[in-house]
Amino acid sequence: MSTKADWCAVIERCLPPVEQWTERNRAITAAYAGWYRQQPWLFKWAGMAAIASDQVGIGLAAAEMLLAPHQALSEATLDDPLRDLVSRGIRLILAAPVMLHDEATAQLRADLQVIKRANDAIFADTGWAHLAYIHGGLDTLESCMAAESERPVLEAFRMIDEAAQLLSNPATFTQGWQLVDQAAVALLRHEQMTVLPPYMEQVSDLGRLLASLGTWMDFTGAPGSFQPSFSRYFGLPAVLSGKRSIANTSDRWQWIESDLLPAWFTLSAAYEEGNSLDRRMTALAAGQAPPLHQIASALNALYRGLAVPV
Repeated sequence: MSTKADWCAVIERCLPPVEQWTERNRAITAAYAGWYRQQPWLFKWAGMAAIASDQVGIGLAAAEMLLAPHQALSEATLDDPLRDLVSRGIRLILAAPVMLHDEATAQLRADLQVIKRANDAIFADTGWAHLAYIHGGLDTLESCMAAESERPVLEAFRMIDEAAQLLSNPATFTQGWQLVDQAAVALLRHEQMTVLPPYMEQVSDLGRLLASLGTWMDFTGAPGSFQPSFSRYFGLPAVLSGKRSIANTSDRWQWIESDLLPAWFTLSAAYEEGNSLDRRMTALAAGQAPPLHQIASALNALYRGLAVPV
C-alpha cells in the first residue's frame, strides 16, 4: 500500500531541483494545470492554483530581469585586462541603477526565496493528494492521511468525491456543482490560513509592498472583464500606505473571497474544450514560459514599488 511519502517521492522525481526557481515553478504550474484538465468540473482548486502559480513564475522571471545588472556586476572578474577594458562601458551604464537599488535588490532576492518556498510548500501540501486521489481514489487518500493537520485537505477531497457522484445524476447536478465550489474554497482557505502565513511573516516591508502591488490574477478570456487585483480592490493609497497588505491574512482573504473567487467561478463555469481557458491550461500543462508582456507588467509593479520609500 502506498504511503504519503511514496506519493510525494513520485512527484519530487518529476520536479527540477529546488535551486532552479523558474524551472521548478513551471513544473509545479504544469502539474496543477494537467490535473485541472483531467477533471475541470472537479479540480477547480487545481485550475486556480495553476494560474496563481503561473503568476508567481511571472514575478520570478521579472525579478530575475530586475536583478540581472546586479548579478552581472557581482560575477564579473578583473583577471583579464581585455575583458576589463570591454566591460568598463557596460559597468558605467549598469553602475547607477545597481548602486541605487543594491540594498533593495538584495532584499528582493531574499523575499523571492521566501515566496518560492511558499510556492513549494503549497504544492507539497496538496499536490500529492491530487495524484493519490486520481490514481487510487478516496480510499487510497484516506489511508495516507492520519495526522490532524491533514484533515482539511482530506475533508475537501471527500467533498470532491461526493460531488462526482452528484454530478453524474441530472437530478442532483446543481448540488454537486455547489459542492465542488465548496471544496475549492475549503482547499484555498486551508492554503491561505494555514500554509501561507508563516512564509508571509518572513517577507520584508518592501517585499510586502511589491507583492501587494503585483498580486493579480490573469483571467483573460473570461466573459466580461475579470482581472482580480489586490491593489485595485483596496485602492493604491491604502496599499502604498501599508494600511492594506497581501501579507495580512485577513486582507488577503477579504480580497480572495470578494474579488478573486467570484471571478474564478464565473470563468471556470464557462470552461469548454477549445475555449480560451482550455487553451491557457493546455499551454501551462505543457510548461510554456510566460509571455514577455506579462513579465513586463510584473516589472512595472516592481519598479513602482522600488520608487516608493518604505
